Amino acid sequence: MDRRTMLHLGLAGVGGALFISRGVLAANHGAVCDSQMAGGVYYTKERPGRWAGKNGRHLPMIERTGNKFTVTTDHAMTGFQHYIVKHMVLDSNFEFVAERMFDPTKDKPVSIHDIDKLRGTVYVASMCNVHDVWLSSLHL
Repeated sequence: MDRRTMLHLGLAGVGGALFISRGVLAANHGAVCDSQMAGGVYYTKERPGRWAGKNGRHLPMIERTGNKFTVTTDHAMTGFQHYIVKHMVLDSNFEFVAERMFDPTKDKPVSIHDIDKLRGTVYVASMCNVHDVWLSSLHL
C-alpha cells in the first residue's frame, strides 16, 4: 500500500470515529473537552493526550466577526510532509456543516465560515497529517 492510500485510510478512520461517536459527544453536549474520547480519538487544549506540547500549533483558533467566523491553525505547511489537511465544522448536534481542504503547496490553514443558520455551540476540527485531529468550540 502506498503512503498516500495509507494516509487517506487513516484520516478516514479518524474522521469516521469522530462522527460515529457523536452520540457519546452529544451526551456531554457542550462539554466536548470532557468526553472520554478527548486525548485519544481527537485532541483538545485541555486533553492533548500523546501530543502534549503540540497544541499551540495544531489547535484551531476561532474568531467571530459578525455573521462569519474565521478558523486559523498556526501550523507551518511543509509540503506533503507535515501540514493541516482540512478544517471541518460541526453543529451543536455534531452534524457536518462544512469543510475546507488545504493544498500544502500553496494554502495557509485558514478558513472562513458563515454562521447565519447555526445556533448553540459550533465545533471545529483541524486535521494534521502527522498529529491527528484537534477540536475547538465556539458558543454562538
